[in-house]
Formats: sequence, structure tokens, C-alpha cells
Amino acid sequence: MPDQPATQQPATQQPATQRPATRAITAGRGHSGRSLAPALWASSVWQSTDMHDARRRATGVRSGEFYGRYANPTVASFEEAVAALEGAESSLAFASGMGAISTVVLALCGQGSHIVAQRQLYSATLAFLQGPCARFGIEVTFVDGTQPGAFAAAIQPGRTMLAIAETPSNPLLELVDLDEIGALRGPITMVDSTFATPLGQQPLAHGVHRSLHSATKGIAGHNDATLGVVSGERDLLNEIWGYHVLHGATPSPFDALNALRGMRTLAVRTAHQSASALRLAAELQAHPSVAAVHYPGLRTHPQHELAKRQMHHFGTVLAIDLAGGRAAAEHLLSSVQLVRVATSLGGPETLVCHPCTTTHASLTDAEAAEQGVTPGLLRISVGLEDADDLLADLLQALA
Repeated sequence: MPDQPATQQPATQQPATQRPATRAITAGRGHSGRSLAPALWASSVWQSTDMHDARRRATGVRSGEFYGRYANPTVASFEEAVAALEGAESSLAFASGMGAISTVVLALCGQGSHIVAQRQLYSATLAFLQGPCARFGIEVTFVDGTQPGAFAAAIQPGRTMLAIAETPSNPLLELVDLDEIGALRGPITMVDSTFATPLGQQPLAHGVHRSLHSATKGIAGHNDATLGVVSGERDLLNEIWGYHVLHGATPSPFDALNALRGMRTLAVRTAHQSASALRLAAELQAHPSVAAVHYPGLRTHPQHELAKRQMHHFGTVLAIDLAGGRAAAEHLLSSVQLVRVATSLGGPETLVCHPCTTTHASLTDAEAAEQGVTPGLLRISVGLEDADDLLADLLQALA
């Protein structure tokens, strides 16, 4: 197959006319020929015709068919598909969500740079901003992302290089106003949109510069791929790619293949999972053992109106805070039969985890308390099982 740039859009794509559910089917086919299934390019290196051809590929931006760390056609197909769903000029894939976050930060920031980030962040992102960034001389100011004007007030003109938001947040499903992030002037803005997926919200449509996903989760959707992806304007992504090659967070073509396959069913999966999540949230909210339910689709959620304004669906994840604290959480995790105890999300199986001891175990007690990660908090990623069966399992575990 002839060399194709990683950002080329396949001819079958019609992003201006197709709805998102259709784009999930049609996008990312530019490197698979006539095959309906994505083609797997397992090669880590390609042969050049001569010295001049080798130099052209070695010095080109996102050169195809040269070396796996630069680009891979299967990965390029995945990137094209995500870009189509995000309404972006381009996307860039990484070996994991954290690979994407760390590469973007280190590509854009250096000693003396300033970042504004919300406090309500995935703990690994928080640990990276507080640890390596501090060691490299990058200052980070943390704000309450739910408070209007908090990001704008913390920006230092001429010094703030990056503003990082996560919405809905992990694990409490708190929201950040995307219009407010998109209106910031000065820094490059980036939103971790993992919990929403590209079908749940589109940060770029609100003026945000970069939309980021741990594609391991809902995008791939089958617990068999580990990937990160960033979408946005092509020129800046190409600049980030230059550091990406050095950083080496290279995505596997096997994972890209699985993620691309998973994207074909993203629309139907998220529709079913979101409907089930709303059903569980409403039912559990009335249970005497449950002190609080966190889900943007509930009318009682403090940011329900914002969710209605900026989200196409309310998401596949909810969190419950048990009145009995850690002991009650431990009892539920030991008692569920259909729901599985695991720390990921977005897959076909319904998963439950205890953030205090897993996803947010790196937080100090004070940091956990500040973020609302209580000993009785459980995060539930709703899968594709029947909602009645899931509800019955959770109710017997709460008994």
C-alpha cells in the first residue's frame, strides 16, 4: 500500500453530513483497502527505496511506513476515526492515557512554566502534576473546577502555558463548564473527556484546544486495549508528535486494532450503558444504605442543568457513597455476584471499585477528603447486562 500521512482522512468519511453514530462506522478506513475489518500492520519498520527516501521519511512529520515509533497505518486508522468523532483536524495516539497526558505536558511546558489544573483529577494525573512537574520546575496551581471563574482567576498572563480540566471527573462525576474553558485566553486548554467518550460530549466544539481520552476505557470498550489519544488542531499536534517520538509512548497496532473495532459499536454501547446507569442511580438514591449518589443525569445532581447543556448523554459511570463507610463498602465488594470488582471502566462487564484503596490510593487522607473520596465511596462502571439483573445484584449486596 502506498505511503499515506497519518492525518489523511479516508474518502468514505463525510463528517459534515454524517451523524456521530454513522461516523463511528465509516471513519478510520483509509489504510484497510477493501477490507471491512481494520487491517493489522504489525511491522515495526519499513524498507526505504534508497538513502534519499530514508532521509525524507526520517525527517518528515508523522512519516508513514518508516519506523513504528513515528507512525503505523493501523494506529493512523484509529487516529482518523477518533478525529472524525471529535470533529477535529487530527488526533494523535499514545500507549496509554497517562502517556498522552505526560507527553502533552512535557512537550508544551518546561522549567518556569505555569499550569492551571482542577483539583478534581484522576489521581495519577494529580500525582504527575505534583511530582515530576514540580521536579522539572513546572509550577501548578490547583483550582476547584466546579466554581465559575476559578480557572480564569488563576491564569498568569505570559506564563501560564496549559489549563487542564477533567469532566466528568473521576470518581465523583463533577463537571466543568466547557464554554468557560474554551473562552480562556492565553494558555492552551485541554480537557480529559474519558468518562463522556466522543459521543457524550465534544470539548472542541466549545472552543477547547485539546480533547484527551484514555481510549482504554469507553472508546475501545472491551477491556482488551491500552491506549491514549489527543485530538485538536493539526499543527500543534504535529509539534507534540515531535516530542512524542522522543518520549516513546508509542501505541501498539494490536491495541489500535482492538480500539478501532470497539469504536464501531460505541454508539449502541453508550446508549444502553447510559440508560442503565441512570436507572441504577435513580433506584439506589432511594436506598437507606446509600448516603449519596453521584450521577449528572439525576435531577438532584448540583450540575444537572450544565450536564443537559453540554453532554449528549449523562455517561456510563456513577458513584455511590455508603452510609456505613469502609465496612459497608467492603461488605458490598464481597457480596456482589454479577457485578465484578475491577478498577477500569467502559467495558461490557459492570465493574465496581473502591477509589480509596485503588484508583485514588496515592492520595493522602487530606487530599482524599478534599476531593470527596470518602471511605464509603464506590465507583460503578455500568456494562451491557440487563439493568434489572444489575439492580437485583446490588440490592442483595446492600442488604
